[in-house]
Amino acid sequence: MTLPRTPSFSLKGKRALVVGASSGIGSACAVALAEHGADVTIAARRKNRLLKIADEMRIEEWNVNTLEMDVANVEETAATIAGGEPFDILVNSAGLAKHSRSLDTLEKDFDTVFEINLKGAYFLTQAVAKSLFTAGKPGSLINISSQMGLVGGQERAAYCSSKHAVEGFTKAMAIEFGSAHIRVNTICPTFILTDMTRATFEDPEKRSWIENKIKLGRVGNVEDIMGAVVYLASDASSLVTGSALLIDGGWTAG
Repeated sequence: MTLPRTPSFSLKGKRALVVGASSGIGSACAVALAEHGADVTIAARRKNRLLKIADEMRIEEWNVNTLEMDVANVEETAATIAGGEPFDILVNSAGLAKHSRSLDTLEKDFDTVFEINLKGAYFLTQAVAKSLFTAGKPGSLINISSQMGLVGGQERAAYCSSKHAVEGFTKAMAIEFGSAHIRVNTICPTFILTDMTRATFEDPEKRSWIENKIKLGRVGNVEDIMGAVVYLASDASSLVTGSALLIDGGWTAG
């Protein structure tokens, strides 16, 4: 009998693009991929912040480059991706939220959320996939979605709508790209403590609501996402596509 062996989690020799990498979940994903050997390009609108993160990563002797990118500028993003070598891995963590009651949602806020969370994510994923198709290479494309892409949340109708849509195009692209061995998945975190969510956690009523919903009894940290992104980027998940990997402490199980 020959015992099976665990597929490799190593990312050596892989080129990874992490968008929205100037803070929070995005920067944590970049670190996780670099730790496992990937040559990582970190991208975001805040160039100065990217440079600081890159300097810290180079201290660890990781391979990292920076790229100023605004996914809302679809044409420029597509040209940038098409003009370089294909990325084996994409992690799209660019996103924002404009929370309000549904009856109070402003059209401009709705459009802003969808421009980044949906339109930007869709065409970034498309651009990286096109590059892989042209090169005849497989790849792993990962969108950072949300548990709110599977359930609803108070004062989050626009945000939930955008993330539900991300789940939809991820599944459709996974079906289309499967024959080329290009996998497309999402990671769906619960509330993760970052600069973007700090104001929510500082509201005692909202924090209590969150903690009561999370069955494991604690809020999320960026470290909770790092193992998941390595798994989806690596050969360890070679049969996983069109899936939503929930990191929600049991929120949606209830």
